[in-house]
Amino acid sequence: MKRLLTILLVLILAIAVAALLYARSLVRRGFSAHDQPSAFETFLARTMQSASIPDAYRNAPNPWTGRATPDVMAEARRHFADHCSTCHGNDGSGQSETGSGLYPKPPDMRLPATQNRTDGELYYIIENGVRMTGMPAWGDPDGGLQDDDSWKLVLFIRHLPQLTPDELKDMQDYNPKGKFDDEYEHEGAGHHHH
Repeated sequence: MKRLLTILLVLILAIAVAALLYARSLVRRGFSAHDQPSAFETFLARTMQSASIPDAYRNAPNPWTGRATPDVMAEARRHFADHCSTCHGNDGSGQSETGSGLYPKPPDMRLPATQNRTDGELYYIIENGVRMTGMPAWGDPDGGLQDDDSWKLVLFIRHLPQLTPDELKDMQDYNPKGKFDDEYEHEGAGHHHH
């Protein structure tokens, strides 16, 4: 019993020392959002995130699977262009002006780290966001598994690796416009601001 306690104390001490050294290296490097999280940080964050998704969501089937008509996909694509592209980019690469300034950076959703998640996990992340990242919660806190828009977005996320140049071009019309763009368009159309 005493030996087990000693081993436990040594382990706790080792973890505490490692955490302190890690915190010290963080402070030395600063808290700049330009940095990339370390592989350890990324692994820890992903593991904790996965563990925090309730089984009811993780295993939930997407009610739109098998109903991905061209109209449904166009709706999801345009929704993504309007609401998600600012950080994730139209192609889901995470390469965008806003995305590159976030810490951690948005993931490349075309890669296995995202594509290997279940539909339910992706839905949960869209609805509830991810703490301590730039990912907001888009769903109604009491919405449960009923948000069709989020389920359709999951279908679109699955399609990202096969996105065509025509689809990307279509998305540009649905990307949020800045104030400057609006004024430029109005000027071009002959509407002058006074």
